[in-house]
Amino acid sequence: MGRHGWNSATRRWRLTAVLGVGAVALALLVTLLNTLPGDGAGTEGTTRDGDKVHGTPAAPAGAAEPEVGWGFTHTQFSADEGPAAATGRVEGLLSKQPLPQIQHIMGWGAGNPEPSKGRYDFVEMDRRVDFMRASGGTPVVTLCCSPDWMKGGESGDTDWSEAALETAPDPAHYDDFAALAVTVAKRYPDVRHFIVWNEFKGFWNDSKARWDYEGYTELYNLVYKALKKVDEDIMVGGPYLVMDSLDPRQTHDASPTVKGSWGTMDQRVLDAFDYWNKHKAGADFVVVDGSSYTNDDELLPDEFAATDKFTAVGEWVRERTGDLPLWWAEYYVEPADGDDEREGWSETRRVAVQAAGLIAMARGGATSGFYWNPENEKGPDCAGCLWTPTDSADGGEALPMLDLVSRFGREFPPGTAYETVSVAAADVPRVRVLATDRTVLVVNTLDRSISAKVDGKQLELGAYGVKWLER
Repeated sequence: MGRHGWNSATRRWRLTAVLGVGAVALALLVTLLNTLPGDGAGTEGTTRDGDKVHGTPAAPAGAAEPEVGWGFTHTQFSADEGPAAATGRVEGLLSKQPLPQIQHIMGWGAGNPEPSKGRYDFVEMDRRVDFMRASGGTPVVTLCCSPDWMKGGESGDTDWSEAALETAPDPAHYDDFAALAVTVAKRYPDVRHFIVWNEFKGFWNDSKARWDYEGYTELYNLVYKALKKVDEDIMVGGPYLVMDSLDPRQTHDASPTVKGSWGTMDQRVLDAFDYWNKHKAGADFVVVDGSSYTNDDELLPDEFAATDKFTAVGEWVRERTGDLPLWWAEYYVEPADGDDEREGWSETRRVAVQAAGLIAMARGGATSGFYWNPENEKGPDCAGCLWTPTDSADGGEALPMLDLVSRFGREFPPGTAYETVSVAAADVPRVRVLATDRTVLVVNTLDRSISAKVDGKQLELGAYGVKWLER
């Protein structure tokens, strides 16, 4: 997170910048006065006009809908930085099939948006929004995380450690966080979808050994109401809970009802969801995230069948929220190593399991989902990434995962009516299928070739083969 330091020397204003004469000097002086330190420390490089509209917002095509489809999340490194040839290449790829894109307001590629109260720095956030605009994707903003002064830190300082970043605002600063959300909404008026916070970070009640769902819901409601005052048509959703599951043999904290061969849901998560759902001020869509594996990184009974968890969770959520569209803000099918890297599988296997996960989410009623894009900062290799790193002019080339996410988004947009198709094969349970009246997605879950008859068509599927059929 170090590269996100808000006081980057490349963005500091220097007094010598105003030396000059006539209109040029006057214009520079006005700019300088707006960025000079005011009350509080560490305001160098900040401005007071955080809510000033940035750039040229895309004209809305109509009223915002609560469903945006299948896309991805920008992480620490993304295609907003690098040689123009590389970043432009990714823009071109995404423009062919525009995808909804998520960006957080602090961390994951964005600096501290408000280092001191009333002093703003949106340089990195502006660049990410510019990229989303240029690539034609529907922009979505996750309102996380919070500046240090809202959570016990020093005004003007930014601690980029994981522990600090994942600290929730103090209750006394919930209103300040809601005000920051309003500033963001005004700065980017073409952003019509906001997710409140991320994974209940910092909202854990140690004394009760459960989630602090009261605190999160209080923050959520303040942000929801504040954004609706900016524009009633802004779409807001939560609670972005991690839908943790346990080993099926575990009984402590285990749900007695939401379970399967993939494991058992953690009842504490379900309790937190139910509290938010009952006490929320409102919501335009509901957001969850999670992995197909248990909290012990077990894929039960195997990596493909484990994705059935997404279907079970989706059905459980939809049963409680009715008509609210279901979003998966993050979804994982491959356990990470000690360095939080996922490089143990071949790309063919990874794509196949991801495809099975997408199918499972759709079957559970989800209409929107966001792939957490793990782009590396540099180098030729990038396991699971959507494109190659953009650190060099020849970067930004499409990778297999981009084809899967883009095609899935194109073929199965919100409002899709799914159909049942026939499957005949020696290993029928090992073939995953999702179909509409136009398209069939077929996944071979075996590490060997198989022959199968799908929707009346004879197919030869290679190991972990993924095929699209036209009907």
